[in-house]
Amino acid sequence: MTTYTIVFSKQARKDTDELTQKQKVKLQEILTNIIAINPYIGKSLKGDLEGLYSYRLNRKDRLLYEIYEDDQTILIIRTKTHYGD
Repeated sequence: MTTYTIVFSKQARKDTDELTQKQKVKLQEILTNIIAINPYIGKSLKGDLEGLYSYRLNRKDRLLYEIYEDDQTILIIRTKTHYGD
């Protein structure tokens, strides 16, 4: 089983800083136990965001990321984007 390396964009780091401690723990669990193991579990996006994936963090926020198979890396683009916004 391959585990992907997680890398945060500058914006994703800023988003993460704004999360509560409880949200940060949940984010870490999702990244470590789900996304790093099977990044394709997220929803493949279309349109302007084609090539990106999203994974729901809670009722309103989602994780937005891109998968780089060549070096087994996942770039976290945002950690606090909103559904419906």
